[in-house]
Amino acid sequence: MSAFHKMIATVKSALERAPRAVPAHAAAASPVVPVAHDARRTELLAQFARELEAVGGAFLGAFAPDDIRARTVALARQIGARTAAIGAGVTLDSDPIARALEQAGVAVIRPPSVRGAAGPDDAARAAYRERLAGCDLGIVEADAAIAATGTLAVVGAPDRPNSLTLLPPSNLIIIHADRMRPDLAAAVAGIGAETFIAKRVALITGPSRTADIEKMIVLGVHGPKKLYAIAIWPNEA
Repeated sequence: MSAFHKMIATVKSALERAPRAVPAHAAAASPVVPVAHDARRTELLAQFARELEAVGGAFLGAFAPDDIRARTVALARQIGARTAAIGAGVTLDSDPIARALEQAGVAVIRPPSVRGAAGPDDAARAAYRERLAGCDLGIVEADAAIAATGTLAVVGAPDRPNSLTLLPPSNLIIIHADRMRPDLAAAVAGIGAETFIAKRVALITGPSRTADIEKMIVLGVHGPKKLYAIAIWPNEA
């Protein structure tokens, strides 16, 4: 068990510990003390990590924003990635990650340039998808995560298309700790119901899997075979 998992397990145990009974002669019960923000954030991350790994994903831990670059490069080296595709961030600037990968010798594929409100033309999108299909690692930041199911929600956009989470054989999905939600209803509320109506939102729960072939689980048929998630732990002021 990693140091991070030990830490979150300790905090979670403390949060779940039953309160002591109040003696009969005691005065009126004290007001309930709200759970500290860091403790709640840690609890949700712990639950998310547990549920993600239960469906075959891998949680790499929570790190400060400046450490995400190094962790991304380390993962690329670990899986032997020679090419990586990266989309625009949500809370994190993806350009420093792309530059760090290039300095490590990984060829980086970026979405085609956006040309007006309509986005890239059909030829540019087709060429981009072809490059994605041949790359080793897709990297994207999620808009939200659902702790109860280990699910990541990614809103598609021209500079972060849904194909990033579908075509590469391995995915690294980054999620800001403050965008961790307890359940689907909270995630929909956080992203906005209108976004679900107007845009394509991918809800990703573990690596792609199917049992269509002789009722045997096969990974990677309809999407990535390996899914990694890493959380951004914000720098406190």
